[in-house]
Amino acid sequence: MRSSETLNEFAGALAKAQGEMENATLNKINPHFKSKYADLAALIQAVQKSLSKNGLALAQGVTTNIEAKTISVETMLMHSSGQWLSEVFSMPVLDWKPQGLGSTTTYCRRYGISAFLNLAAADD
Repeated sequence: MRSSETLNEFAGALAKAQGEMENATLNKINPHFKSKYADLAALIQAVQKSLSKNGLALAQGVTTNIEAKTISVETMLMHSSGQWLSEVFSMPVLDWKPQGLGSTTTYCRRYGISAFLNLAAADD
């Protein structure tokens, strides 16, 4: 995990934001496993207001590695003070076509946000 030199303002704001966040709603069904999950929109909806209210912003950048057939998403959480924290989450791409690339990117984004913000998904 990478971070700015100091995190004092960032840490306080993140603690407040996490205290206000609720779990993401399980709003989709995986047809292969017949299990429920929270899609990317549900995760963003669960965190966006609390982050913004506390001067925090979430950004994600995507890179591909054609040789290794992986996609990596860097999730960065920034505070209005300029302090920040970031981490990269990578996954193999099983189907190197647009649908497979998009699916893997979405998985990386979902898992990156969830892990980064200590967020779980739950039934409403």
